[in-house]
Amino acid sequence: MSAPSSAIESVLVENRVFPPSEATQKAARVAGMAAYEALCAEAEKDYEAYWARLARENVVWSKPFTQILDESNAPFYRWFADGELNASANCLDKHMGTAVEHKTAIIFEADDGQVTKVSYRELLNRVAQFANGLKAQGIKKGDRVLIYMPMTIEGVVAMQACARIGATHSVVFGGFSAKAVQERIVDVGASAVITANYQMRGGKELPLKAIVDDALQMGGCEHVGHVFVFERTATATHMVAGRDMTFAQLLDGQSTDCPPVAVDAEHPLFILYTSGSTGKPKGVQHSTGGYMLWAKQTVEWTFDMQPTDVFWCTADIGWITGHTYVAYGPLAAGATQIVFEGVPTFPHAGRFWQMIERHGCTVFYTAPTAIRSLIKAAETDEKVHPKNWNLSSLRILGSVGEPINPEAWMWYYRNVGGERCPIVDTFWQTENGGHMITPLPGATPLVPGSCTLPLPGITAAIVDETGNDLPNGAGGMLVVKRPWPSMIRNIWGDPERFKKSYFPEELGGKTYLAGDGAVRSEDRGYFRITGRIDDVLNVSGHRMGTMEIESALVSKTDLVAEAAVVGRPDDMTGEAICAFVVLKRPMPTDPEEAKALATELRNWVAKEIGPIAKPKDIRFGENLPKTRSGKIMRRLLRSIAKGEAITQDTSTLENPAILDQLSKTN
Repeated sequence: MSAPSSAIESVLVENRVFPPSEATQKAARVAGMAAYEALCAEAEKDYEAYWARLARENVVWSKPFTQILDESNAPFYRWFADGELNASANCLDKHMGTAVEHKTAIIFEADDGQVTKVSYRELLNRVAQFANGLKAQGIKKGDRVLIYMPMTIEGVVAMQACARIGATHSVVFGGFSAKAVQERIVDVGASAVITANYQMRGGKELPLKAIVDDALQMGGCEHVGHVFVFERTATATHMVAGRDMTFAQLLDGQSTDCPPVAVDAEHPLFILYTSGSTGKPKGVQHSTGGYMLWAKQTVEWTFDMQPTDVFWCTADIGWITGHTYVAYGPLAAGATQIVFEGVPTFPHAGRFWQMIERHGCTVFYTAPTAIRSLIKAAETDEKVHPKNWNLSSLRILGSVGEPINPEAWMWYYRNVGGERCPIVDTFWQTENGGHMITPLPGATPLVPGSCTLPLPGITAAIVDETGNDLPNGAGGMLVVKRPWPSMIRNIWGDPERFKKSYFPEELGGKTYLAGDGAVRSEDRGYFRITGRIDDVLNVSGHRMGTMEIESALVSKTDLVAEAAVVGRPDDMTGEAICAFVVLKRPMPTDPEEAKALATELRNWVAKEIGPIAKPKDIRFGENLPKTRSGKIMRRLLRSIAKGEAITQDTSTLENPAILDQLSKTN
């Protein structure tokens, strides 16, 4: 178990309330709090019948289910287990012969601003042709395929093509290192890798295929028989004969007709790796049926998706948000969406606002980190302020990845939404599959900084360390008391870790532990997330285990003897990584030498894990603060990282003098 709930305190009081406008409420799919409460009452009255109704309304089944929820092997819950379906057919085939068939599915804007549009019919043809190419190379139902791609139409096509033939995909973010790619290839047992020669980000051509090559040479990857390479740029890349094949070669002569393969509802649609509190990443396994139900339903409820909407989720397909709210949910809902290859600050920090105007975006969904960086840019340079673009097309704004602080919320509301657009501040995790706690734009009165109330059917609660419910106003651990269809099914290859991580015996073995602290407001019962209760950091919306970063530092065996990593609050990224390092050589006394060593270690971590994991602060000491029994006192390190005076008891420390050493930043 993690930190006791007594360590979580509520210090933020927010009294501003923004009810939905009459016009927003009137047109919404869930119109008013009475409609929300009716759905909650339906779920409460007959839980299984409620989910069965949603599953029949949202999912096209090739074989209808007769079983709803199987709890016989809790916490390995099974939903709609005897039903069969195909995820790709639920996103594409079902629209053929309807008004959606020739509707624009994706508006793709490349890094350089070039725009490409594909209809649902054209997207289906591309997915089917790619799926046939995979089948021709022996990829089949049950195989695992690792995808390491840029944020392009081809990335979505690759995911959909795997789903179409029943192959389980595992997408790795294109900024991760060769070692991170290799670890995931080995763990998931991938038989093929889909990648690109390069990706374009911020005007720069960055290698992907070369990183895959390095990963495959690290060992343990002998089961990879194929590497399929999308030639994103004209620059040549090394190709291994007999193993590597370009997309053009893969697709040559392939038909655009590929019948979707029916899989059972519990068939793994994808495995997505997320950091845990140990050094080994966790392969979060998601089902097909329950996941597709919630992906489509939450797109329609949370974003109040209408046929004329132009939806833009800025997340990469390498993250869960890019799975549910780019690759699957919007397509299942028949929406038109924007897919963007680049970064929000290139060629200038007004790129997002320019694109909203250019494409008539109506629903915009991004991360608080991006919002905060664009606030800073707008304050520094008047030319990139949102007021310089026509954002009148917007009707709903969204926030994802981490809690959004109230002042950033207000800036977003005023300067991007023109004080007319509801903000859906969505709480959910990789393990949840889709939104869990979020406002509904036509129903929920908004409070800045609060994700408000659980979606109907989600039984979220706040408990103490023994599982007892806590009153409103008291901080504790966020849990979900009943299973829901889109929940994590397992940690790939590690069922014991799955149970220990998410369904601890201390909570009865059947209650889902989110790993976040939360508090409910005393007046409305609104949820506000207060941060992680374990040793997982949330940097720019990306969860990373402290142990994983510590392991990377210590793997620099010629330099590092020991390391401890904690988080500290950061205005830009939400949380910043602070590393405390004991060297194998004398501690540097020259500031320039210390800076050089810190730079070397940051670059090492970037190589081992990825640039997102680079510590912002690195402090050197002759030792770490330990008890006499050898336990590192991380609570002291957190205080040092925050610049707080040490008021805690240090009498059990082996060497209290090192606290002064560790207070110096490099």
